[in-house]
Amino acid sequence: MGFDQRSLANSTTHKSNVNKFIFLGFNSNALYNLLLFTLVLIIYVVTICGNLLIIMLVYYSKTLHSPMYFFLSQLSISDIILTTDIAPNILHILLQERTSISFSGCITQFYVYSTIESFECYILTVMSYDRYLAICSPLHYVSIMKQTLCIKLVLASWIFSCSMALIPTLSICQLEFCGSNVIDYLFCDFNPLVELSCSDTSKVQIESTLLSFPVLILPFLVIVVSYTYIVLTILKMSSFSGRLKSFSTCSSHLTVVFIFYGTLIAAYLIPKEGQSRTTSKIMSLLYTVFTPFVNPFIYSLRNKDIKDNLKMVYIDKRHFIQNLW
Repeated sequence: MGFDQRSLANSTTHKSNVNKFIFLGFNSNALYNLLLFTLVLIIYVVTICGNLLIIMLVYYSKTLHSPMYFFLSQLSISDIILTTDIAPNILHILLQERTSISFSGCITQFYVYSTIESFECYILTVMSYDRYLAICSPLHYVSIMKQTLCIKLVLASWIFSCSMALIPTLSICQLEFCGSNVIDYLFCDFNPLVELSCSDTSKVQIESTLLSFPVLILPFLVIVVSYTYIVLTILKMSSFSGRLKSFSTCSSHLTVVFIFYGTLIAAYLIPKEGQSRTTSKIMSLLYTVFTPFVNPFIYSLRNKDIKDNLKMVYIDKRHFIQNLW
């Protein structure tokens, strides 16, 4: 992703007396931590398997070789990267309180997390544009949404994500950490890191606020506008079955958008006054672990094409096992 962990560490050590951070975790009893560890582990394994299944179905099934499913496979790839960046660290924290992470490791985790969150904002926007073309301009859909355009949109999403995430990452690297190195959180996020800095963070915070427009607000507005046109187009259809079929093609994506932005808004925009650290940590689990976990279920349970291909895979596998015996 154009991110050199070694050179980054070398460029920041002279500005900070801190060479590692310590996570506090939940500070709960062993039984509670063990139960939470088991839950997160199950979610992590299911997330990896579910998203890998969607990627393989899209790759091998010819009926799923369309722009919508290509974008869905990219969303699954990003979900795997996100949960792998965060979940193993959380599992380690739950098993062993006061888990430490190196300064460069913490910065790398933050960069990967920021990149994936940005990418998911962009890829969800691209998916809404794809649904807009399919429903509002069906006659021009095939001529516009060609394979080359799909690849360009995905590449642009990755490039913009990596670039946008690099800005706050480099700004945090320029901060001085000379006091406490204890992060009362589950991973290296922006606010916990900035709170630990003993230098002026006003510039970094303003920078982060400005970056929220191209990364969060603008993509969200594009999605809202796209679905406004989609809904208006569906309502104009004379056939009820046509309206139902059109809405079903974008209902899964709309559900994912609601969950994704809903958890982000709950985590970052709800006032923190009076909110306990435990609540804040649980909220962080929602958008880093829970969202990648539910996405495959939403698309597999609400999408007829994916359900049909899953059935075909199951039948082929059963026939293969029967032939072996």
